[in-house]
Amino acid sequence: MRDGKRRLRVAVAAGSRHLRGALRIALTVRRRHLRAALWVAVAAGIVAGISPRLIDAAFSGPSGHRGSASAPGRGATLRSGLGQLRTSGSEAAGTFMPALDGRATVPVAQLTASSAPVVAPLRKLLAADLLVVAPTTLPATSFGQVRRMRGVLATEPVDAARIKLDGSYLAMLGVNPSRFRAFAARPTARSNALWQSVADGDIAVSYLMGEQERLPLGGTVEVAGTRTENLRVGGFGTVGIGGVDAVVATHVAESLGLPSDNAIVVSAPHASLSVLMHEVARVLPRDASIVPLVAQAGVRSLPVTPGSAGGVGITAADGPGLTLQQTRAFLAAAESRLGEPYVWGGAGPFDFDCSGLVQWSMRQAGITMPRVAVDQAQTGPLIPLSQLEPGDLLFYHTDPTAPEYISHVAIYLGDDKMEQAPEPGMDVEIVQADFGTDFAGAVEVYPRVAAAVAAEFSSN
Repeated sequence: MRDGKRRLRVAVAAGSRHLRGALRIALTVRRRHLRAALWVAVAAGIVAGISPRLIDAAFSGPSGHRGSASAPGRGATLRSGLGQLRTSGSEAAGTFMPALDGRATVPVAQLTASSAPVVAPLRKLLAADLLVVAPTTLPATSFGQVRRMRGVLATEPVDAARIKLDGSYLAMLGVNPSRFRAFAARPTARSNALWQSVADGDIAVSYLMGEQERLPLGGTVEVAGTRTENLRVGGFGTVGIGGVDAVVATHVAESLGLPSDNAIVVSAPHASLSVLMHEVARVLPRDASIVPLVAQAGVRSLPVTPGSAGGVGITAADGPGLTLQQTRAFLAAAESRLGEPYVWGGAGPFDFDCSGLVQWSMRQAGITMPRVAVDQAQTGPLIPLSQLEPGDLLFYHTDPTAPEYISHVAIYLGDDKMEQAPEPGMDVEIVQADFGTDFAGAVEVYPRVAAAVAAEFSSN
């Protein structure tokens, strides 16, 4: 048991190194089923994970990428195949835009505008807490009713649909750039150049999709809704809602045939989301979906941001963790996938992204997991590195346009090794565990918590 392991380590602190090592080896064969302390990890963040239900049901079309990322340590290196520059540490948090010569890119902070932007200036950032999506235009009365609900700070109507970009399906929003920018991740929200490009008719895509799919930053891509357009890729930047990989202006959304005003982004940082979701559902059509974009702790009512590894408010009563049999089945399933290719949005059994590998492997052990890394990070308590055991999950920040967003997950195997689905062009691999600057924390999965998180992010 992990808490017993901690006490024994204290007891032998003055003993020999050999004795301490023997105890560590002996104790790693058992999983901890009880917790003596509450692990709380809340970090600042703006963007949040979007649920599989929203991607698979509320958005129309076949499934695609659902929010994985490149391997840790690689997110800040922009690919030369995109004609991009390698960024310095200070530049890594920027939004990436085409350079004026069209051959390289620079952080938007280094660009100088020749004239005042048409888009309105950013006044304040807003947390995106709920996303409502319907197949068709929502009744005008619904917008006003949601806006007046207790705890709602702001609402923003958007157009939402699944579209095809150069053959790959993704979720896209049609937005008013002046208003929607407030809901984006901080570096993206502050980029006048990016939102001006959207207002001018370009498409902005998430850094992760742009970088991993090698989209031609500054070039054109074919975007197909019910109608097809060739759009210029105006910039890379996390748009503020994880899983939504592209935004265009509403007039472009209309030209692509997206439904108009069929979605609402809701900011309600001080409301109980479970209560608010119930109230919102009462004023919406039956076919509308309501998706929480953050998780909330039931006891403390503290938001779990996309930068947090470890669920808030988890106690011993929420356990136990994986049994020895479950751990063995999980790890055996994961290791059986070694050499399978990384594919953006892959969920097995023969291709994977990072979170798809975790979800598929856990399923073979009878454990239900949420689909995206940011939600998987809430499936158990944060644990110190000194208590890592095989089967724990390691989480990382790899998106330079949203440095606090959890965007990659790996499986700890023991002996300082981890298994991961790293990035396009690579295969599922075992590598040295990375605890560097991109590391966001380690989590022990509690099956009951994992099932609850998966249910929360896959139902109204």
